[in-house]
Amino acid sequence: MTRADASGRASDDASDGFDVIIHAPKRLMICALLDAVAEAEFAVVQERVAVSASVLSKHVAVLMEAGYVAQRKTVRDTRPRVQLRLTSDGRRAYRAHVAALRAIVDAAPDD
Repeated sequence: MTRADASGRASDDASDGFDVIIHAPKRLMICALLDAVAEAEFAVVQERVAVSASVLSKHVAVLMEAGYVAQRKTVRDTRPRVQLRLTSDGRRAYRAHVAALRAIVDAAPDD
């Protein structure tokens, strides 16, 4: 049985690197998108993840609290913009989580 510690990381070897913070589907999508780029504008992430601004804000807040995502405020065309990026800890955690998911899938018995 997999148990998460206070950081959200699983405690057994079969899912080493599994992170319940990242595992939520929308947060996983956010991390996947941000892993592919240096940074992305909030509105672009919102469109790609297909959520409202308030839902994205809540997921980003969880990822920021964990130290996985950082934001940078800019102004473009006289309008404020928010740029999101994975931190180095966030990138490591995301990639470890993906590896853990692959290990879980690869370890599944063949029927």
